Amino acid sequence: MRLQCEVEVVSRLLPTCGLRGRGRGTRALLSLGRPPGRAQGGGVYLMVCTARDRVGARYKVQENIERFFTRFVEEGKATVRLREPAVDVCLSKANASNLKNFLSAVRLAHQGTNTEALPLSTLVPAKTSEVEKPKTKMIITSRRDYPLTKNFPYSLEHLQASYCKLARIDMRVLCLKKLRKLDLSHNHIKQLPATIGDLTCLQELILHNNHLESFSGSLCNSTLQKSLQFLDLSQNKIKALPIQFCQLQELVNLKLDDNELIRLPFKIGQLDHLRFLSAARNKLPFLPSDFRKLCLESLDLFGNPFEQPSLLVPNIQLQIPLTLLECAARATINYREYNPSASDRFWCSVTLPECLRHNPSSWPPCRSLEENGTTQDKKGFLLQESQ
Repeated sequence: MRLQCEVEVVSRLLPTCGLRGRGRGTRALLSLGRPPGRAQGGGVYLMVCTARDRVGARYKVQENIERFFTRFVEEGKATVRLREPAVDVCLSKANASNLKNFLSAVRLAHQGTNTEALPLSTLVPAKTSEVEKPKTKMIITSRRDYPLTKNFPYSLEHLQASYCKLARIDMRVLCLKKLRKLDLSHNHIKQLPATIGDLTCLQELILHNNHLESFSGSLCNSTLQKSLQFLDLSQNKIKALPIQFCQLQELVNLKLDDNELIRLPFKIGQLDHLRFLSAARNKLPFLPSDFRKLCLESLDLFGNPFEQPSLLVPNIQLQIPLTLLECAARATINYREYNPSASDRFWCSVTLPECLRHNPSSWPPCRSLEENGTTQDKKGFLLQESQ
């Protein structure tokens, strides 16, 4: 039975010499079993192998354990106190479930009951990969360095794969459940798979300078809404963000520079934790009204064709229908003609026949101009309505 964790072996005699332990463990492989070649009835040993000592140090287990300290076992910590030699084997950064199973097996081996049923291992030197500190960071900046035949270390927390000409996200990357920062900038990625949402620990996602045309709404509904804090989508071809984008409630820093955005999500004010927003050099004509709810420390909107707002004042003109008399009077003013050859005579060019226009002497005179206060030399004529 084996357990990978950090181990510190502390001698209890150090305080008598005025000394104390380092207070921190080293990466190690613990094995519970028998040495190779020993009979089945041989003693059970606890072996601790480190990178400096891959052969390992062995400690007898049966009737040699003074006490177990398991108060913090749920945090992956425990201590096994041995009688001979007088040391404490301090375990930390272990998987809580595996640690419980390992301590149960050590306890049974200490009691010496039914040891044949225990999952004991053969005590052999550890491999280098078993005692090395797990790799948490990997940076790849060229296509030739990109791993094609082997998997990424499952312990990775920070992965950068830039300038690798990736057309899509490698499915092996989506298996890195401890990943906190993923940098895939300067590639040719056109679409994001929905399975990125399965990276439950992802806090930073950098997709700068790719060929993205959209950001999937399914990603906004995934576990990213509780973990993602930094998102860089600059230098892509995104025209709009989905409505669900505002569900990424933990976003603190958002970069949208150099895209083709024509609008921002109208509920962007729901991003309560957003403090840094950059959307320069896009095609934004206006900002949504919810924008005023943001509590930003830094804002960059340079290079957007914002339109000058116009007041929405209704232009209402009430038109009252004119009376028939008013319509007739306006028509008379608009369509009458004045002939200078005939002194003070008026005639209507619209209603007169063509023959009467050229023979004014045949016009019938108006009735009793004197009654209306008009001099005799003022003449006109009366157009009679057909009855």
